[in-house]
Amino acid sequence: MATQQRARDTRASIIDGAAAVFDARGYANASLELIADEARVTRGALYFHFKSKQEIANAVIAEQHRLSREDAERALATSASAFEGLLRWSVGLARQLTSEIVVSAGIRLTTDGTASELSAIDPYLDWMQAVEGLLARARDEGDVRATADPASAAAFIIPAYTGVQLVSDSLHDRTDLVERVHDMWALLIPGLIVPERVAATEELLARVTSPEAG
Repeated sequence: MATQQRARDTRASIIDGAAAVFDARGYANASLELIADEARVTRGALYFHFKSKQEIANAVIAEQHRLSREDAERALATSASAFEGLLRWSVGLARQLTSEIVVSAGIRLTTDGTASELSAIDPYLDWMQAVEGLLARARDEGDVRATADPASAAAFIIPAYTGVQLVSDSLHDRTDLVERVHDMWALLIPGLIVPERVAATEELLARVTSPEAG
């Protein structure tokens, strides 16, 4: 049992170390030697758990997605409506991107043009499916317009969010990301939400994105 725990701890250390290297250098400029040094493990220990840089990067992406899904589930559990949960999830991810290195590195890897061999498709499809489901629920709850198509909206929102965080990262190292996510939703809410609930939803957005909410 102790041996199994040590193996789990070593694997976690490698993922954390790899995340730091990928986040700082990108995929192409990372190496197994740099990752082992950052993780403070031997080359033998690294090769015992992972056979290649690609395998490690995919593990970082998988761990990022797990952490982000857990945060999304907590947001939904504390929300009074599906649309509130969607807002809280998107803002929570923005805060994770500025505070959790594995989340930052995982997202960076999925948008890294030099890392085309990585498993970046499934997380996007998973998020689009989740957003589609939340929008469908929000429509049933009377918040989202009956004419809105949840699938089409989700297929727009996830790429839009990705673009917002990429530009925020490039221009301001994501220091303004929560503000930019607020602006994205401020533009989308009038077209998605039934007119009589727009003002209340805008107030909710302001509360969710306020510094106090973080």
